[in-house]
Amino acid sequence: MSARIRTLVCVVLAGIVLGCPPPAGAGEAARGRVDPAAPSASPFWVDPDSPAARQVREWKQQGRSADAELLERIAEHPTATWPAWDDPRADVERAVAGAAATKRRAVLVAYNIPHRDCGQHSAGGAADAAAYRAWIGAFADAIGDGEALVVLEPDAVAHMVAGCTPPEYHRERLELLTGAIERLKQHPGVEVYVDAGHSRWIANVPDVARSLRAAGIDRADGFALNVSNFQTTKSEIRYGRRLSSLLGGARFVVDTSRNGNGPLRGGTADAWCNPPGRALGRPPTTQTGAEGVAAYLWVKRPGESDGTCRGGPPAGEWWPQYALGLARATAENDGRTTG
Repeated sequence: MSARIRTLVCVVLAGIVLGCPPPAGAGEAARGRVDPAAPSASPFWVDPDSPAARQVREWKQQGRSADAELLERIAEHPTATWPAWDDPRADVERAVAGAAATKRRAVLVAYNIPHRDCGQHSAGGAADAAAYRAWIGAFADAIGDGEALVVLEPDAVAHMVAGCTPPEYHRERLELLTGAIERLKQHPGVEVYVDAGHSRWIANVPDVARSLRAAGIDRADGFALNVSNFQTTKSEIRYGRRLSSLLGGARFVVDTSRNGNGPLRGGTADAWCNPPGRALGRPPTTQTGAEGVAAYLWVKRPGESDGTCRGGPPAGEWWPQYALGLARATAENDGRTTG
């Protein structure tokens, strides 16, 4: 039975868009496309003015209809908002208001910890602890009474465990993370997931668990895996369950934005940075069907650069050629696994 017929049968029998399993043997990227206008499609907000959505409109005006259709595979799905590092309020307020208007939840990323990214492509962060506390306070206040899922400080814990964050910053960082969780959780509509790296990064899982506990994860809703990376969903679930078992059964979310083809083979040091041949992963949903997995999310916005490697623009900037490559690879995966 083809995937299209299978989907129609599921819709007729169940009366819903989601909930049917993918075809046997389907890859990470072949879970089907979801109509963001459908109430059951996802509980998360789809930004109608995302870089991908704007690119789709531009290409349609230019007559690039085939490319625009491919890029809709990104534009039609909810992606996270990464608020500005100087003042997060406008970005947070826009996302939360947009989500409320469509009866969805915003997905937000708090990424401004001091001494961020160990001097790499996304180096920077708040000037000091006081500046960070003011920033996260403004972030939380901008959510107000709204509903949001917050991924807290990608790489902050893993960089301490991996050893690239100097030891003299560790105590302050842990205190800032604990304070950020407590500040965000003052708002009843907020879920917080503390970033915990990914399955190919730190083999010593107990060390990660100890650092997460020191960062106050018991006050959060769980932890996040694979943010801005490419590890397969299967490997992240396996890793997440090992980590969860050391954290009293904490739930976790997985960034599936670009893991449709898994990581770049070869184990090169820069395999995380704009690797070629990658594809979109499972669409964002809370209906994961996997024990312990609270949601699949597109935390890294597909098509935004990892940094100035492999010809990319600075980290976080929109790169339409890379976005199109992700969408095209996903379409190729669909063609190989359906029909």
